[in-house]
Amino acid sequence: MIEPVQLPSPWRDARLTVVVPTYNEAGNLPVLVERLLALPLPGLKVLVADDNSPDGTGEVADKLAIEHPDRVQVVHRAGKEGLGRAYVDGIGRALDGGAEYVAQMDADLSHPPEALPGMLGALLSTRAGVVIGSRYVPGGELDENWPLYRRALSGWANLYVHTLLRVRIRDLTAGFKIWRADALRDIGLDRVQSNGYSFQVEMHYLATKLGHTILEVPIRFEERRDGASKMTTATKIESALMPFLLRSRHRNLER
Repeated sequence: MIEPVQLPSPWRDARLTVVVPTYNEAGNLPVLVERLLALPLPGLKVLVADDNSPDGTGEVADKLAIEHPDRVQVVHRAGKEGLGRAYVDGIGRALDGGAEYVAQMDADLSHPPEALPGMLGALLSTRAGVVIGSRYVPGGELDENWPLYRRALSGWANLYVHTLLRVRIRDLTAGFKIWRADALRDIGLDRVQSNGYSFQVEMHYLATKLGHTILEVPIRFEERRDGASKMTTATKIESALMPFLLRSRHRNLER
C-alpha cells in the first residue's frame, strides 16, 4: 500500500466527492470507505450509487452513512442499469451537492485510494480538466495475479479504440480519475448515453473533443479482493460498437 501524498492547505481541503457505483460489493465496500475516509483530505466525501444489489451492498452502504453522516451518502437505484447510468446519476448528484472535484473509482479495491491525494495535487497544479490513474503510462503496473485473458482484453480494447477514435490517452478504458466540476459541466452528462464500461471511453472522447487537457499519472492496478467481475457478453458487444457510435453521435461537437 502506498503512502498518501500530504497536500498543502488549501488544496487538501478541496471539496472532493468520490463516486463509487456498486453491485454486489458488500465485502469490499466497508474496506474501501475506511481507506478513503482515512486519507488526509478532510473535504473528501463518498457517494455510493447502488443498483439494488442482491447481496445487501445497499444496506451495508446505509450503515456506513449512519456511521459517517457528514461524509458518506447513498443513492439507491431501482436496479442494475449499467455502470454508465450509475455514474451519470452519482456524478450529477455530486455536482448538485457542491463538489468542486469529482472522482470515479471501482468498489472492488482494484484502484488504490491512497493515490487520490497525489492525483488531486496533479490536477490542482496543472490546467488539466481530468487526471487519470493509468495502468499504461511509465510507472503504471498491473497486479501479477490479473488473469492473462483480462490483460489481453484490456490491451486489445485500448488499441482498438485508439485506432478508431485517435484519442491520445494510453489508458482509454481507465475507471479511476478525478474531474474538475467545470469540465464535467462543460461535457454535459445529458450527452452521455453509454450504459456499460464504454462510459469511460465516451467521457474521454467528449473531453478530448471539447479541448480539455487530460493528464495520466501511474498507478498500480490490483486484482479484485472479493466478488466477481461484472464484465458480461453484452458489455463486450456494447464496448466493441461504441467507437463507431461515438464518431457518429458526436461528429459535430467541437469547442
